[in-house]
Amino acid sequence: MRTRTCMVIAQTQHARLFKPRAARAESIPWPCSHRRRTSDKTLRDPDPTPLSPTAALALARAEPVAREYSALGTQPFLLLHLSAQHLPLDEQQFLADWLQRQPCPVLGIEVDAVESVLSAACDVRLRDSADAALLLANIRRSPIAAAVLVQLLRAVEHLPLESALVAESLAYSSLQAGPEFRHWLDARAREPLEASSDPGPALLLTREDSNLRLTLNRPSTHNAMTVEMRDALVEALQLVLADPSIESVEIDAIGRCFSTGGELREFGTAPDPASAHLVRSLALPGRYLAQCAARVRVVVHGACIGSGIEFPAFAATLAAQPDAYFQLPELRFGLIPGAGGCSSITRRIGRQRTAWLVLSGKRIDAVTAHSWGLVDAVL
Repeated sequence: MRTRTCMVIAQTQHARLFKPRAARAESIPWPCSHRRRTSDKTLRDPDPTPLSPTAALALARAEPVAREYSALGTQPFLLLHLSAQHLPLDEQQFLADWLQRQPCPVLGIEVDAVESVLSAACDVRLRDSADAALLLANIRRSPIAAAVLVQLLRAVEHLPLESALVAESLAYSSLQAGPEFRHWLDARAREPLEASSDPGPALLLTREDSNLRLTLNRPSTHNAMTVEMRDALVEALQLVLADPSIESVEIDAIGRCFSTGGELREFGTAPDPASAHLVRSLALPGRYLAQCAARVRVVVHGACIGSGIEFPAFAATLAAQPDAYFQLPELRFGLIPGAGGCSSITRRIGRQRTAWLVLSGKRIDAVTAHSWGLVDAVL
């Protein structure tokens, strides 16, 4: 058997499809009609009583879109008690259609966990009001991002993959220009991004006959999805697509974890949100992985955060070591998953569990991920 080892090295002038801007623009003020920056007192306010289906139906008949339940209103979410009362099927369908049009997260409280038209229309389903507390606090902190997230997830359920990726990128760009992301950027201490201290390129390629192995090789930065790593992955996957003699591909990583996702020091360095969308249209690793997914197996371990799970979720086979855990923390930045995760993860675990992961920001372990279908096996 002949073994050939190759290395992908992203040249500086080729790797960056745009240059980081020299300095951030001044903070964008929140619109006067928007909720003022959320205070600690607001976050501690008692949670509202969930609406009964009957009360929600009356509201739906009175208002096509309930402005009160929006980022521009007094409550940026809608709580619905699914098991409080029962409605005829035609009224359930009318209410379900109305819920899907609301520009805010719709959280269904269902003590008895009964499947229904209404429960399917909710963005997240929870056992009781206590389970909603963390989500409500996070929604209050980033109401615009939370609204964009659920509107996008409702749409991508019905879109082909390529259209879903375009929709996600456009939604992400809109939030990059928004006040919540700007507030996070302005509050964050600026740190220079230094050259990697790890030997070798960001991505190692090893070929044995018809098998190709791609190994993330930036353990000192927890294999963060930097511009360097992104472009190396794109080049390697383009090779796979161009070479039919590569029959199988395995992707793994060196170090304590698979990947902690985007490099935060690179956030906000695009010249503008429109250009950032164009870059994602040209150089999104997940788009190329999806095109050769049937040949690809990804093995993850340790932290798989943000794009560290969004990217591997495109593969046909995703296996996890027992120490793997998964998290989508983008909402606290005023953003949503933007590396294809609103499509790749939703196609694995569904819209409601994807929304829960983002709105809660909580981790799930490998066993839970397997039971949900996020990973195909725990090794």
